Amino acid sequence: MQSTISSISPEEETNELKRFRQEWLAELRSRKAAASAGASGTSTIRNDAEEVNSPHQSSSKAAAEAPGIPGALPHVIGPSSQVIAGSYTPSIYLAATSLPQKLGSALNVYRRAVEREQSGDLDDALLLYRQAFRMDPHVDQVYHREEALASIEAAQQNTLQKSTASAVHDSIKELTAKVQTSLSVKSRAGASAVRVTSQVLASILAGFPGDLSFEPENEEEPVHLQMVPEELLIMFLRKLDTTSIERFASVCRKARVIALDSVIWRELVGATYIPPQITRDEDLTSVLERYLYDYRRVYIEHPRVRLDGVYIATCHYVRPGLSENSWVTINHLITYHRYLRFYPSGQVLSLLANEEFTPQQVIPLLKPTLRMKGFYIGTWSITDTTIQITNLLDASGRYPLPTDNLPTSSVNNSDGSEANRYTFVMTLDLVSRPLGRWNKLNILAYNSVHLGTGDVNPVALKNERPFWFSRVRSYSVY
Repeated sequence: MQSTISSISPEEETNELKRFRQEWLAELRSRKAAASAGASGTSTIRNDAEEVNSPHQSSSKAAAEAPGIPGALPHVIGPSSQVIAGSYTPSIYLAATSLPQKLGSALNVYRRAVEREQSGDLDDALLLYRQAFRMDPHVDQVYHREEALASIEAAQQNTLQKSTASAVHDSIKELTAKVQTSLSVKSRAGASAVRVTSQVLASILAGFPGDLSFEPENEEEPVHLQMVPEELLIMFLRKLDTTSIERFASVCRKARVIALDSVIWRELVGATYIPPQITRDEDLTSVLERYLYDYRRVYIEHPRVRLDGVYIATCHYVRPGLSENSWVTINHLITYHRYLRFYPSGQVLSLLANEEFTPQQVIPLLKPTLRMKGFYIGTWSITDTTIQITNLLDASGRYPLPTDNLPTSSVNNSDGSEANRYTFVMTLDLVSRPLGRWNKLNILAYNSVHLGTGDVNPVALKNERPFWFSRVRSYSVY
């Protein structure tokens, strides 16, 4: 080995080192040329000592060297520009754009480092500063820019707060004017009718164009409805029920807008929400204020008892039967129905009928003049979603109904005949399930009250089921 090393002459060793240096320099030049051609500036490599000793003083240097970060924030807010890679582009503040995920993570680490440094924990601050600069070398500049923009935004907010009072006052005046004008229909010669909407429907109407019209399915055919004025269409809709109005509104976008006119729904709300639909102590104005005077929303969402039909509960139970064969067990499935019909005057009819009478037979007969077993007449009231039925008296004809001259607490009539001894009280919960509005009644309590002693006893509800609403065309709503 020693003979081999000594055989190399000094001249050959010098030539070898020169060749190595030349190759190394050539490689450095090629890398430098590629880097300058692919980027608009030269990146600066900083060691850990520079990052730790002066993390807050390197923002100006990094701004000058970083190709993708704009320059320092100007003292005067206004449009500015910068030249990047030979082209003129306007500068964009970082606060106006979303930061990349990696840069955002580095910014969060840098903020933690600043907090640690301010609290005196220099060791943890040093580690966090190093971590932030490894994630992004320009994180200090982004931090200073974010802080500057935050202070500017705070100053602008203080300026805007001075004019907030007057702006709110103007908006209240505008809202008051809209509410007042929504109570009357404007003519076509004036402005269009005010239609108050809210929530999802308002967002849908916002996407409708301004010039709506009835379009024919066949372009060659005329649309005669297009020649009818909107005021006349509104008068037609005021004569229809709510189901027909919503069916018309589902035809097209113009029909939907016309069907939202406040006059149509204001008349429905005014005719529906009167005692006992609302308590006598409750004012309709307070109800409208809760729904921002959106009459259609009041009619749909505010609890009300349906008067255009009957609530029916279908109940079943199994009764054991008799069998001559001990090996055969006979069970009978018994079906019966409970009916509740409400009147706008506060009167309610209750009927318990077995399977001999089908709903198709009972519904046309369900009137105050009906006399059959299981028929009761009482009064009802509603508070929020709770319906209270009181004074349910037997009206089957077995006992005479009380009159003004005969109190309900009487056990015997003046002629010696027996009178009603018990009255019934029922408490129901009104809900909307699953299609339709206010179409289900859950029984919460059912009690009997002795008229002589006032004793209250609960009635067993082992086989009872909820009441479901069924619309009847022959029933009047008002």
